[in-house]
Amino acid sequence: MATTNPPLLPISTPTPATQAASTTDPATSPGLRLFLSRFSDSIQRSLSDRRPWSELIDRTALSRPESLSDATSRLRKNLSYFRVNYAAIIALCLGASLLTHPISLAVLLALLAAWCFLYLFRPSDPPLVIFGRTFSDRETLLGLVVISILVACFTSVGSLIISALLIGSALVCLHGAFRMPEDLFLDEVDSVTGGAAGGLLSFLGGGGSTGRI
Repeated sequence: MATTNPPLLPISTPTPATQAASTTDPATSPGLRLFLSRFSDSIQRSLSDRRPWSELIDRTALSRPESLSDATSRLRKNLSYFRVNYAAIIALCLGASLLTHPISLAVLLALLAAWCFLYLFRPSDPPLVIFGRTFSDRETLLGLVVISILVACFTSVGSLIISALLIGSALVCLHGAFRMPEDLFLDEVDSVTGGAAGGLLSFLGGGGSTGRI
């Protein structure tokens, strides 16, 4: 009696091209995940240092500085105290300026995507290949720098970013010069002193609870 062989199941083996695509995908690279994780932690730490906006826009604390040195001293103290809020104001000016110019925003996003996917988060092995030509990391970096300079000089992106940064910096300097910082630093000293006392009391309370246990 003739024996029939069992049917063979098809087994798909990944091709070298598929393996190369999976290893060179910048969206799944460990560098991108590490950058996003660190960026998220940095944003959370920065937001934890943000001062209440009610303190920033308190009209009763605004007064004209007596001299240029007084304005400089106020600005220096307010920059240290409201640094996160001031950074948010500058970022808001930059975002509003870019949103009103969608073409410049698209060009800037394309340039940032090129930097991310062609150099920053791309694995160094295998090398970059475009139109059949292999580019080293040094050539890729040089090309991106040249493209960035051309975009900044021959498009409206560079002037738009500079003008938005200047407007945001002017608003920050104006507020910092007219905002009286004395009450802010008195409150900060009181909070630090109270926090130290609270920490001492909590330590003593913890000692008592451990003793009861």
